Amino acid sequence: MKNKTETVVSVPRVLLPKKGIDMQKWATIACDQFTSTPAYWEELKAFVGDAPSTLKLTCPEIYLRRDVSGEVVKVQAEMRKYLDENVFDEYEGFVLVERQVGDDVRVGLMAAIDLDAYDWHRVRVPIRATEDTLMERLPVRIAIRKGAEIESPHAMILMDDCEKQIIEPLYAARDGFEKLYDFELNMGGGHIRGWLVPKEASQGVIEKIEALNLPEVQIKKYGSDAGIMLAVGDGNHSVATAKVCYDELKKTLSEEERANCPARYMLAELVNLHGGGMEFSPIHRYFRTRDDDFVAKLKASLYGEGRLKIIYKDGEEYIKCPENPGAAITEVQRLAEAYLSETGAEIDYVHDLVHLKECVDGSDGMGIVMPAFSRSDLFGYVVNVGNLPKKAFSIGEAEQKRYYLECRKIK
Repeated sequence: MKNKTETVVSVPRVLLPKKGIDMQKWATIACDQFTSTPAYWEELKAFVGDAPSTLKLTCPEIYLRRDVSGEVVKVQAEMRKYLDENVFDEYEGFVLVERQVGDDVRVGLMAAIDLDAYDWHRVRVPIRATEDTLMERLPVRIAIRKGAEIESPHAMILMDDCEKQIIEPLYAARDGFEKLYDFELNMGGGHIRGWLVPKEASQGVIEKIEALNLPEVQIKKYGSDAGIMLAVGDGNHSVATAKVCYDELKKTLSEEERANCPARYMLAELVNLHGGGMEFSPIHRYFRTRDDDFVAKLKASLYGEGRLKIIYKDGEEYIKCPENPGAAITEVQRLAEAYLSETGAEIDYVHDLVHLKECVDGSDGMGIVMPAFSRSDLFGYVVNVGNLPKKAFSIGEAEQKRYYLECRKIK
């Protein structure tokens, strides 16, 4: 139980590159994107070159099929180098973020979330996961974070603020805040701007966020006092990694040390589920080789009024599936994971239909076009059903995912 002086969300000390550092080369896309598109990462590497960059503070998942132990050491060394060379300026405060997303704008708030308030299991905690967490996906992330001195996460944490009382008033007042950055993201990521929210506004923001967890608010929204304040919309495995590392560390700390431990918190972008630029996109399944046996298994196991599209290099077909997107995604993923375990086949997760077609057309593989899950159903699903399977939805297309930009000391 948290005491009255502890808050689920707190004001972070944010690290940003000093003026003069090329921000276009600094900010880079989340590491779990373009995992079947090596050309993206080669072009990004060439663009960044020798410049300071968050690309060098992460390990893109496209490389996880090989031994990356050397990469882990390089990432940690780069973090120390940036600190030793005084690359950063530090700011205390929330950072209000405006991100161009196609023809719309997505607004978020960089804040520190308390990992003691988070759990990926279906238990009553203020911060919940939205998808299953697979421990086999965590070792490399854990290895990096255990030896890391700073973090630069891509996690987006959702607030069910249908009345738009938290982030939106700050955005309306943005011209009165200090602007921290304003530039075009590389590789087609759109424009991004950030402002420092003054300290005098911070407490009111925190109170509004924590009011989302009041019993009367919960009952009105979900039909019961569900106790959910925030939900991890993107970066579930990054948050789980931070949780695993802190839970191990806190075993060695006194109660006083835990209260002041930087690793107890994680930097993340809070976004309103009901805000602009928050359309949910499906994440498709790509098999590197065509597998007619698996398609036959899908046909024999799935039923319902929905339709699931399978695409091949030379054509496409439709099969029956549950009409409810959550049920369809769950069933397809359950069958896929069982089949992969039996056969050792390879599957990848592609965040855009165009990219899925490119992958299929450039191989002898096949793609499963997954149904879209509605954002309006998310909190109710988490409360009443539980976690969705991994890679159930994406907030925007691949290029619109959060870029690594702000950092924070965790030691």
